[in-house]
Amino acid sequence: MIDLASVTKEELEALLADMGEPRFRAKQIMEWLSRGTEPGDMSNLPKALRGKLSEIPFGSAHIIETRRSKKDDTVKMLYELHDGNIVEGVLMRYSYGNTLCISTQAGCRMGCAFCASTLNGRVRDLTAGEMLSEITSVERAFPIDEGRKRTVTNVVMMGCGEPLDNYANTVRFLERATAADGLGISPRNISLSTCGLVPKIYSLIDDAPHITLCISLHAPNNEIRDRLMPVNRSWRMEELLPAAKHYADVTGRRVIFEYALVDGVNSSEECAAELASRLRGINCHVNLIPLNSVKERELNGVTRAYAHTFEEWLNKRHISATVRRELGTDIDGACGQLRNKHAEHAANDNTDTAKDLT
Repeated sequence: MIDLASVTKEELEALLADMGEPRFRAKQIMEWLSRGTEPGDMSNLPKALRGKLSEIPFGSAHIIETRRSKKDDTVKMLYELHDGNIVEGVLMRYSYGNTLCISTQAGCRMGCAFCASTLNGRVRDLTAGEMLSEITSVERAFPIDEGRKRTVTNVVMMGCGEPLDNYANTVRFLERATAADGLGISPRNISLSTCGLVPKIYSLIDDAPHITLCISLHAPNNEIRDRLMPVNRSWRMEELLPAAKHYADVTGRRVIFEYALVDGVNSSEECAAELASRLRGINCHVNLIPLNSVKERELNGVTRAYAHTFEEWLNKRHISATVRRELGTDIDGACGQLRNKHAEHAANDNTDTAKDLT
């Protein structure tokens, strides 16, 4: 069932007709939904209608914990969903606006070797409404910067989960996030990151051609990528890179390749040379990321100075590349870290409670 937070105006009008309610209420409700307001607080609706709407699953994601970086004003948030599942988001501040990183699944089943989100597997998909609520919850919680119309100006789908593994909800989210009667965010201000589900990349050309496609590549060849990313055993680089090129060629949008530099694995000059040869001819940019260490993984990142050396190796081979700005390192900024700590603390609390009861 589609939750209330993610309905279109046409779907809402049909729902109201089934309830015997006048059609004009749809506009009022859509205005409330664009702010993430739940039915009980829709003050210009009759009490009876608010009651009817409250019986429909809403799709809320409530902020239950925030951590603000002392280094760069980045804020990490934990959201609680209606069933108690926990996901996370990060609000990052830049000169051009504020970027919110959102989650698309509770957990992840992709198994990437460097990612904390996948350690406990995928619990469930998020609905489009829950993804939208991640944004509207932040809009309510944090004041608008002076001179801007909204708190969140850019969205990156790079939090917990694989967006293309939750394809229908992801596409609906993109439709509602960019719609004039939705959140009204420009699709060019939304980036979607995938580990490389090739058939879905081709589908995005029809369903979301104006967003920025980001591909977690992290390797210059299949041998290394097999070690780091199990998805590569299903779709080889010989399939993934042509899909990326096709997306860039058809949409006219530059593809971003994310490349986490792992010491002694994918960070040599030979790796840079091979990567450059693979990417030549694709309208792309490489986003270099010194790996955030995750205690459960035996992989270490390189220094930022070394990352800039790798950047130079790519640049001199005519591949556009930059080292990603480091944000939130003092607040478990890497994907999945804070969520996993919350789960560990909850488990420890339950264990302590059980001991007390015995």
